[in-house]
Amino acid sequence: MTRRTLIFGISILVLCVIAGSIRYTLSMDPKGQSSFASKMVKPKEVVKSGTTSLPPQVESIQQPTAEVLSNRVTEYHINVKLNEEDGTLSGTETMTWIHPGKKSVNELYFHLYPNAFASSDTTFMKESDGKLRGDAMPKDGWGSMELTEIRTTDGISLLHRLQYVQPDDGNIKDSTLAKVRLPVTVRGGESVTLKINFTVKLPKIFARMGKNGDFIMAGQWFPKISVYEPAGTRGRTTEGWNLHQYHGNSEFYSDFGIYSVNINVPDNYIVAATGFPTKAAVVNGGRKSVQYYADDVHDFAWSASPNFIYAEEPFSSVEVPGVRIKLYLDPVHKDLKDRYFYAAKVALANFSKWYGRYPYSTLSIVVPPSDGNGAGGMEYPTLITAFGAHSDTPGYDELERTVIHEIGHQFFYGMVASNEFEEAWLDEAFTSYAEDKLMEQEFGSTPNLPIQASLISSPASLTIPAWKYGSGDSYMKNVYYRGKLILLDIEHQVGSKNMKRILYAYSQKFRFKHPTTAEFQRVVEQTTGRSWKSFFNQYVYGDKMADFAVDHITVNRIAREGKIVYESIVDISRLGATSPKVPLLLIFNDGHTVNKVWNGEGSKVQFKLEYKEPLRFVQIDPAYTLVLENKHINNYLKASIDEPASTRTSISIVKLIEALLETMVW
Repeated sequence: MTRRTLIFGISILVLCVIAGSIRYTLSMDPKGQSSFASKMVKPKEVVKSGTTSLPPQVESIQQPTAEVLSNRVTEYHINVKLNEEDGTLSGTETMTWIHPGKKSVNELYFHLYPNAFASSDTTFMKESDGKLRGDAMPKDGWGSMELTEIRTTDGISLLHRLQYVQPDDGNIKDSTLAKVRLPVTVRGGESVTLKINFTVKLPKIFARMGKNGDFIMAGQWFPKISVYEPAGTRGRTTEGWNLHQYHGNSEFYSDFGIYSVNINVPDNYIVAATGFPTKAAVVNGGRKSVQYYADDVHDFAWSASPNFIYAEEPFSSVEVPGVRIKLYLDPVHKDLKDRYFYAAKVALANFSKWYGRYPYSTLSIVVPPSDGNGAGGMEYPTLITAFGAHSDTPGYDELERTVIHEIGHQFFYGMVASNEFEEAWLDEAFTSYAEDKLMEQEFGSTPNLPIQASLISSPASLTIPAWKYGSGDSYMKNVYYRGKLILLDIEHQVGSKNMKRILYAYSQKFRFKHPTTAEFQRVVEQTTGRSWKSFFNQYVYGDKMADFAVDHITVNRIAREGKIVYESIVDISRLGATSPKVPLLLIFNDGHTVNKVWNGEGSKVQFKLEYKEPLRFVQIDPAYTLVLENKHINNYLKASIDEPASTRTSISIVKLIEALLETMVW
């Protein structure tokens, strides 16, 4: 855990020694007073499967648990009011940051994500061309954030010290990252508290946040401090801030901390949020205030609508002591709650078994209306969004797959918490891998891996920043598809049992930390007992795919001892990265079959076979076990071609099909 100031640390130590099982969560207000009294913690109740449905304003009240899971670098106390008429948020934020490094700092950096939607000139809008995941920025749907005051605990205003910075591209019209110079120096282990007033003009629903009609999705909605990385974090040799603007392809990276958030909405609105309510809603003058709390999380999101159909079920399993699953359904999906609950339960149970226990007491699922689909399919700590309710009979891949994928993010985005700016595959690829495994296990739904591989026409390194992929299409095909296929290829080499050991060890070792690709590689090597340097250099750090081709077949008729035999010579080449086992299928004219395996190390190999019949054809990888092979068209060759014109036509058709598939996939 990060060091606090000497006095603060001694106080906590004394309280812990005296109190034993009593937990003191200390959250300092601007005057330095504790805003949370000590609370006696009862043992966590293990709930059994069943159904409860409570009015949202009297949702079951919970208290913070005794277990501290993360270093809790940040603490936020936020009051926010939704002004539903003009689609704005008015907020006050008391933010405390504990310096996790050793060097003194005199400036803080804040992410102001809503400013990505301020104009067509922001970095996000220029890179994305106003489009994300098939959605387009609505006309005249701009949004923004304004900081109206920044003060120290002594009342010193720092607003005039605010400066927007653009470290990635120098775009002076981008204001998604800001620097605030402090009047004092903060040394390692010390904390600083700022009081910030802000307003947000919500955009029309786009790119994970906004307003559409009565539906509100508040994601990335408050001033959020950037991550300061001590030496050794994510391979850093010197400590410092990790600073990036909001880009068209990138998602997020934050420190773990504590959130106490009061949300004020019209009294007919139903609120879904990260964490859990700590007291009954306060209703006054046609409005309602709900208080939410979450700890050991690195973000806080909320959604609200007067139209939600609310349902709740408790769930427990061997690996999950007890979770309240909360559904906030668009009315179109009001009769589908059982499907949402089932998908959530199998995801929590299996992912907790495979990657470590889900440690939170709640999981909320928000189903947006169809016109709020830009907020759909997204993950936040203890809260996910499904896709908008276009149909009352969605298929498995639309409903269950989305829920399972986003819950998978609770583990790799939520707890392992890799840097999505710089190594997005550690979240998206790992979650996609887990999603496929569970969809096949529970619903018999399997992806077409050869087709997915064939779509990767421009492979790129998985360790470049997310915005360096260029288009969203290239980002998706590399970070989601190619990254997932790399994990599957590792599994094919080591076996499913060892792959489970690898992923469990990785998830446990870096739980509530921020690992890198290199650290994952070390886990693979430690678990398997061998070097994976060549594999990672080619496929992960490099931009390679596998590509093996049948170059030529020569058949010679030979008379030997009064008999005719045929010598068949097959030339195979490696045009891409190496693969340890390249299967070959050779079929002769009488149907005789020969299977060969090439180690794939050299650039070329030649096979000579003698048989009583000529060789008919050769096929590389007939069962499509080489999941990283993306050019299957050169894997097959006949020894003789009777109709060259029709063969050329067939090849052209195959290329056309691949091109069409490439344009159709998001």
